[in-house]
Amino acid sequence: MKYLFALLFLSFAIAASAQVTEKPLVQFSGVTHNADSARVIVPYVNVTNLTTHRQVYITNYEGYFSFVVHEQDTLRFSSVGYNPITVVIPANVTSHSVVMNLLLKPQIINLPAFRVFPWATTDEFRKDFLALKVADDDLEIARKNLSGASIRAMEASMPRSGYESFSVQDMHNSIVNSHSITNPLLNPFAWGSLIKDIAAGDKSSSK
Repeated sequence: MKYLFALLFLSFAIAASAQVTEKPLVQFSGVTHNADSARVIVPYVNVTNLTTHRQVYITNYEGYFSFVVHEQDTLRFSSVGYNPITVVIPANVTSHSVVMNLLLKPQIINLPAFRVFPWATTDEFRKDFLALKVADDDLEIARKNLSGASIRAMEASMPRSGYESFSVQDMHNSIVNSHSITNPLLNPFAWGSLIKDIAAGDKSSSK
C-alpha cells in the first residue's frame, strides 16, 4: 500500500512539474522573402524546430507559414540556394501570436574552374600539336607584305591617286596631239607660204 501511495505521489509530482515547466504556446506566422529583393518570395522553405528536433514545417508556394510553437523555441529556416537562418521565439508574448517577415540571403558558391579539352587521349593531342601551324611573327608578316607578288596584287586592286590620274591624262593628251593631222588650208600662214612658192616657181620657169 505504501508503494502504491508513493507511486501515485510521484506521478502527480511529475505531472505538476511538467505543467509548471511547459512553456506557453504561440501562433507563429510570416512570409519568407529574398534578402536582395524584398518583393521576391521564396517558396517551399523547410522550417525545423531545433528545440524539439521533431517538428518540421514547409512554407507554401507563396512563402507563407503558420504553425504553433512554444515560447523561446529555436527554429531553423533553410532552402536550396539560400543561407539558412535561425529564429528564436520571444518570451512573454502577450497576444500569443508572433508575425515575422523572414529574409533569406542567396547563397553564392564559387566552384573551381573546369576546362574541357577536345582530345580524348594524349596521342591525339600530340598529333594535333605537331601538326599545328605557328602564326607568323611581325618580321615575317612585313616580308610577305613587301614581296613583289603582294605589291602587284595591291596595285591591281587599289585605285589610282590624283597625281597618277593627272599624269596619265597628260600623257594621253600628248599622244593625241602628236598623232593629230591639221588641215593647211585653214592656216593663213600656210597660204602665204604657198603663194610665195608659186611665185618663186614662175620666176624659175621664165628664166
